[in-house]
Amino acid sequence: MRYIRPLSIEDAVDEFAKAVGPAAILAGGSDLLVRMKGGFIEPELIVDIKAIGGLADITETADGFKIGAAVPCAVLGENKALRKAWPGVVEAANLIGSKQVQGRCTITGNLCNASPAADSVPALVAAGAKAIVAGPSGKRTIAVEAVPTGPGRTSLAKGEIIEAILLDKRPDHAGDAYLRFIPRTEMDIAVVSAGVNLTLDDKGAIKTARVALGAAAPTVLLVEEAGQVLIGSKLDEATLERLAKICSGACRPIDDKRGTIEFRRKVAGVLAQRAAAIAYKRAGGK
Repeated sequence: MRYIRPLSIEDAVDEFAKAVGPAAILAGGSDLLVRMKGGFIEPELIVDIKAIGGLADITETADGFKIGAAVPCAVLGENKALRKAWPGVVEAANLIGSKQVQGRCTITGNLCNASPAADSVPALVAAGAKAIVAGPSGKRTIAVEAVPTGPGRTSLAKGEIIEAILLDKRPDHAGDAYLRFIPRTEMDIAVVSAGVNLTLDDKGAIKTARVALGAAAPTVLLVEEAGQVLIGSKLDEATLERLAKICSGACRPIDDKRGTIEFRRKVAGVLAQRAAAIAYKRAGGK
């Protein structure tokens, strides 16, 4: 096994692309090291990206926020500007693991681990976040929801590394929220989850909306119909009932020891309603 710590994204991509056997990216390592210890993966090469300039930084620009791939989730919660603009995204990221894990884990790692139950991903999808992907052919920017293709699988080609996550600048009267159901009070995997992001017009009606569900299908679901049903409303009871029905119907969950199909469908609708109500209030709705 080889371990390298490149100082540029170009060198990281080059080494990652040239790897003959299995290779892995080390950002926080909270997923990678567990998988290695469990014998699920034995990389021939580990590329540690934490020393690459900018990848451990959160940068606020005129367009929004750029979150480097090696930024720990704990740091997201310490950034007041990011927390104010995207509270749902930060809250979702801060639910990953324990306090100790928070100091290491990253939202990019959470995304690339491609678990359907990942906490930060539904919030990022609802937020319309994008990923900057660096590879042998250069860089490209894609929607976050285009990265996972199934449990443990992504759309990234050989040698490609996610360099950063982009979040747009927030307009006035905007809010987002993320909620999950877990059997325990903390440090558990979501049985089902929901992220909602919306903006309001000057009269308090919803102008734009995105709704995403986690642990409800092989990948996080962007439920476009659920977002559409919210537009034009002020979250009256009838709209919330339609939202729950659409989200429940969009689910493609499994039966396992943590939850049944019927339970997950029901809870998905309930969480979508509650997350929408929180996002609406944060946007200034009454």
